[in-house]
Order: sequence, then C-alpha cells, then structure tokens
Amino acid sequence: MAYNTLDLEVSEGTATITLNRPPMNAVTDEMLDELVSACKTVEDDDTVHVIILTGAGRAFSAGRDVPGVLAGKERPGGSRYRILEEINMPVIAAVNGFCFTGAFELAMCADLIIASDKAKFVDTHARFGIVPGGGQTQRLPRLIGARKAKELLFTGRQLSADEAEQIGIVNKVVPHDTLMEEAQAMAALILENIPETISIEKRLINQSMTTTLEDGLELEAAEHPTGVISPTSEGHKRMETLFKK
Repeated sequence: MAYNTLDLEVSEGTATITLNRPPMNAVTDEMLDELVSACKTVEDDDTVHVIILTGAGRAFSAGRDVPGVLAGKERPGGSRYRILEEINMPVIAAVNGFCFTGAFELAMCADLIIASDKAKFVDTHARFGIVPGGGQTQRLPRLIGARKAKELLFTGRQLSADEAEQIGIVNKVVPHDTLMEEAQAMAALILENIPETISIEKRLINQSMTTTLEDGLELEAAEHPTGVISPTSEGHKRMETLFKK
C-alpha cells in the first residue's frame, strides 16, 4: 500500500515505519490515519513481530501541523496515538532528531525509545495555551514521576537525549549515524524470543499502569501456564534443547 506521509518497509521480521512529510514531518490527521492503517497492515502480517518507528531527515517530527491547527482542520490525535500501545507487538521509537509536543506524545506511546545523540525533546502545549490531547499529562508522570513531569510541562524547556535517558524517558542514546543499526539490533534481540509471549507481556505491563498490584497479579496468573507446557510448543522445544546441553 502506498502512503502520502509515511513509508513502510518490512524485512526479516521487522516493520520500519518512517514518518516522511518534509520538511519536519509535522503530524497531520492524514499521517495519523495512515499510521493506524500501516500498523493494522503490519499486525495482519504473520511474518512481522517488531515495529521500528522513526522520522525522515533531521526530525522525528516537529509535532502537530501548526497551520492545520490554526485553521481548525486537525482533530485530536490521542485515540490514534494509542495504536502503538494496543498493537500486539513491541514498538521501538528510533528518535532521530527533533521530537516536539504532539510528536513527543506519540513517541511516548512506543514501548521502547532509542534516541540519536542529536535528538531533542520538548513539550510546548502550555506555551500556546493548549491542553495536551495525546496523553502527555497521563503517561509522562507515570513514567518519570509527577514532579518531573510538572517541571517539563510547566516550563516547556527542551531536553537533550542524554537528559531524557537520565530521567527515564529514553532507553538508550546512541551516535546519530548508528541509530537505525542500534534499533535494528534491539529488534533482533526481541525476535530471538517467542512473539506470542512478548505480546502477552506487553499487554500485562500496559494493564499494570491502571490496575492495583493485586488485580495485576491475578491478570498475570490467568496467563501463566498451569501444568505441563505443551510438548508441541516452541518454548517446550527450546527447554528440551537447553536441557540436553
């Protein structure tokens, strides 16, 4: 399928979605609709088990398209951002440059974030009198704590990739020229494991953000195998191989 605002490439179990709307990959309704469509296409492909989301050029994305917002043409994107959380496989955001406001919210929906050492993160909603609509007031404090989230949202100050890693927004900072290589290497490590299990783990971790520990333990227990693991399963075969060694 051809897209106007992004590119989709599938190779060796990994789908790479590249936001591609020059000059700065500003997020529009069309882009979000295409992102949802691309994710659903990937989810229907049994050969794909990891997604890498990145941006073309010098930006991951500069955020929502300002002319469209001013003209009242852009719908809130939060419900569509959630496709990254809801899809049944890990999503790695490879942040290659500017990651501003609405794009920052989008990246936060990924499961893992690898950032170029040239990446910059900032949320400017308060500067323009706009209440976040992509989940920033909810996800950011859960990830880095309420006080730090308030600091970033109230001041609108810019974060370097290194500071974003230090406070827990980013998993790893890598040299700019090796960003995609590093993202692909992480995808390869994930692909060594059983995708169905990772899908369940992703869902359980996401549910843990909105449940009590007791309820979360019950949800996990319901997924944990009781009795003997099926002899025909891949996990059983791997255990047998390990035992024989």
